[in-house]
Amino acid sequence: MRHLAPYQAGLWLAEYINLRCQLCAVYRSTPQSQLLQNPSSSNTPLFSQNSLLAENASYSLSSSHSSFSKIRKQLYSRFSSGLLCASCHSSIAWLPKPFEVDITAGMTLTIQAATYYDYPMRQAIRAFKHHEDMTKLPLLLHVIRQLPRPHGCHHDNSVIVAMPTTDERLIKRGFDPVSILAAHLSKHWDIPLWQCIKRIDNTVSQQGLTRAERLSNLDNAFTLLEPSPVKRLILFDDVATTGASLQALARILSIYPSTTPNSNNKYYLCAYALAHGSQS
Repeated sequence: MRHLAPYQAGLWLAEYINLRCQLCAVYRSTPQSQLLQNPSSSNTPLFSQNSLLAENASYSLSSSHSSFSKIRKQLYSRFSSGLLCASCHSSIAWLPKPFEVDITAGMTLTIQAATYYDYPMRQAIRAFKHHEDMTKLPLLLHVIRQLPRPHGCHHDNSVIVAMPTTDERLIKRGFDPVSILAAHLSKHWDIPLWQCIKRIDNTVSQQGLTRAERLSNLDNAFTLLEPSPVKRLILFDDVATTGASLQALARILSIYPSTTPNSNNKYYLCAYALAHGSQS
């Protein structure tokens, strides 16, 4: 049996064992509104009423059947509802309007984010990205699952291109957060990753730069190691503030013709991110 990395084991436990919402830590089996109205109800044993009537055999039999049905429904709901409770999920603004950036003359790149770069996603992404806080990964995985699969893209005709990092930053951080997130997106969509783009070490971090500085900073920031084996390329980054990084990545891909047979020598490019901009 293949051994799981520590963060993978923790993610598995969060998704299939831990019944708490990854955002508010409220038990999914009890609606948040009900807990707020009657806090003491969360301390009531689940089968307390059944135990009080345990002497009644017929009642116990029907109650046990009812309890089993409830548990089965809860487990089914748990495995199909994601990693947030309904209240927390509905409190987040999902899928802001896509925006476009220019790649070349007559060619644009459409960028779709899962949500806005606001609380609590901003804090979760920063903790994961800059402090290697793997406890935030289940929440970010829930965000990834809100991204709609691009139309017409599947396992055989598309690849996901994760925003590459530099060797220097990889050594400094000790891990590549975007690659981890992209791997989960790849699993979710059943579309393979393609990692044949290298990021040059002479660029600085995009954080804190203006849009003009971001664009000039990324001039010649990427190099293609080999042509893509397919025509459809899905670019992915964690945060698309202005889209400058994704724009530069798309530009380096657009200058190389597709090697796919019976194609028009152009790639189909689209981009996705966890978060973008601010709702306010």
